[in-house]
Amino acid sequence: MNDITPIRTAPRERKPDWIRVKAPTSAGFNETRKLMRDLNLATVCEEAACPNIGECWTKKHATVMILGDTCTRACAFCNVKTGMPRAVDAMEPENVAVAAAKMGLEHIVITSVDRDDLPDGGASQFVKVIEALRRNTPKTTIEILTPDFRNKVESAVESIIEARPDVYNHNLETVPRLYPTIRPGARYYASLRLLESVKRHDPSIFTKSGVMVGLGEERMEVHQVMDDMRSADIDFLTMGQYLQPTPKHCKIMEFVTPQAFDAYAAIARAKGFLLVAATPLTRSSYHAGDDFAKMRTAREAQLAKQR
Repeated sequence: MNDITPIRTAPRERKPDWIRVKAPTSAGFNETRKLMRDLNLATVCEEAACPNIGECWTKKHATVMILGDTCTRACAFCNVKTGMPRAVDAMEPENVAVAAAKMGLEHIVITSVDRDDLPDGGASQFVKVIEALRRNTPKTTIEILTPDFRNKVESAVESIIEARPDVYNHNLETVPRLYPTIRPGARYYASLRLLESVKRHDPSIFTKSGVMVGLGEERMEVHQVMDDMRSADIDFLTMGQYLQPTPKHCKIMEFVTPQAFDAYAAIARAKGFLLVAATPLTRSSYHAGDDFAKMRTAREAQLAKQR
């Protein structure tokens, strides 16, 4: 008789009421999914297991993830698969533009996996997508959420800036102390310098960055990240609760309350951001179109005061 005690995994912590969402079932959700499949497009909504996918896809809003669905890095918080990516799809830029036209998008968010295997980190594909959108849906405003292009030539980022997206987003993700465990392939100050360089090359482009909370960060560390962002002249801060995609990913250290998010948002606004979105379910591209309109209005008001 084998004397083997079965291994029991610890139960995952129950989510508080404020973080729960309904499973997607609407016709609009299914239409969006079919369109993405028909055009052979990946979305970060699916690959990163975003909790807002039901709401966004029902409204036919989707964040397209270019350069494939396989990342060359393995961040401890991210659900996107890691491995050797496939060759870059030459039809992807036109397919993104077709999707934007069919969905009637006023604002589109384009992100990507990390492609450390490519000489420019995939920057040229971002440029091609922006150009295709400008040709096919010239009234659609464009927001990009890029990787850090670490160890790539500076011209990679400059080429994207010259293509003039309306919003350049790159997420810092967490506080510097947690980078070795949460974001080991990246460097905090390299990410800050990337966003700073966007403003230096073209001040008219809105810059945006986001952080997750609930990973074990201290409140004053989050405040310092806000100060660092303002020093880099970042316009828009997003903050949301980290949610563990699978038991293999980094554990949730805390479920931050809606009241604590409100407090963070008040401090961020006092520090001078044009716009702040801070709720448990906030993600980088959540309500991005509405937020872009608010950010543009806030800048116009700011410029009017300076006249």
